[in-house]
Amino acid sequence: MALTIGIVGLPNAGKSTLFNALTKNDVLAANYPFATIEPNVGVVGVPDPRLGKLAELFGSQKLIPATVQFVDIAGIVRGASEGEGLGNKFLSHIRESDAICQVTRVFRDDDVTHVDGKVSPADDISTIQTELILADLQTVEKAIPRLEKEARLKKESAVVLEAVREAQKHLEAGTPIIATDVDRDAIRELMLMTAKPYLYVFNCDADELGDEDLKQKMRDLVAPAEAIFLDAKFEAELVELGDEDEAREMLAEMGIDEPGLDLLARVGFETLGLQTYLTAGPKEARAWTIKRGATAPEAAGVIHTDFQRGFIKAEIVSYDDLIDAGSMNAARSAGKVRMEGKDYIMQDGDVVEFRFNV
Repeated sequence: MALTIGIVGLPNAGKSTLFNALTKNDVLAANYPFATIEPNVGVVGVPDPRLGKLAELFGSQKLIPATVQFVDIAGIVRGASEGEGLGNKFLSHIRESDAICQVTRVFRDDDVTHVDGKVSPADDISTIQTELILADLQTVEKAIPRLEKEARLKKESAVVLEAVREAQKHLEAGTPIIATDVDRDAIRELMLMTAKPYLYVFNCDADELGDEDLKQKMRDLVAPAEAIFLDAKFEAELVELGDEDEAREMLAEMGIDEPGLDLLARVGFETLGLQTYLTAGPKEARAWTIKRGATAPEAAGVIHTDFQRGFIKAEIVSYDDLIDAGSMNAARSAGKVRMEGKDYIMQDGDVVEFRFNV
């Protein structure tokens, strides 16, 4: 399930520093190796303390976390929708991403110039949103004449045309599609950028990370989207240390519970609408990625298509019940292990063994 999050931002917002830190961030307990698919794509493990506990229980040799894929997209400038800077390349990369993570500069540093001459998170967010809205408007305006022709012949195209016209009105009013009730399924073929889920990373310095009032202002600015606060330069230095215990000690001294990169991987995973189920045995304890709302056979298909095709039943125990019981046998004796059929909707943290026959 290779769903990707595109990292966007104005030049000098700290986007590449953050991406480079992510690409070296293989300090998970699972030691998931960072994989570079092409120079600007990185696969990052999603921290999951449940895997370590399962490995203890089952004597697993390896831990394999779920992953999230980040794409480093060329910095945007005003006029990108008209092809300014690397505008067209930038926009095509965003269209191919499933969600967008905007890195916004909060830190002040006279040695790092700001493309607009002043540090203003609200203006930077507005600049990128405006460019995406303008680009989407172009896409919609181009599609309408074609859809009008198709609507004369096919009833389904009439539904799409109506949704696209509704999208056009919202975009002309300066509203991103994600903030409207436009039918997403109807307009999916247009791959509109403002219809994608969004999360924001505010790149702060140490003082700003401790300023709760400032952070609340930033949260209010982007609500209901998720806001993550980190110091990209400091996070990159922590990764360079290569010592997870020392890194966590340094964070604790700053009053931070969790590395920003771990938080970003977790929140990114949730923003994509994903969840995990778990399997464990002597070879490995593993988190498998599925869409929220997936059925048991669909979850089985993530392991192998034969598992979905020949699905019979799923033997399931919740992670918490298993840990409380102390072993699978004890969980069975306590009546906590269930046999579920084809209609079962998977829950995050289900520990599963599939029964199938091909």
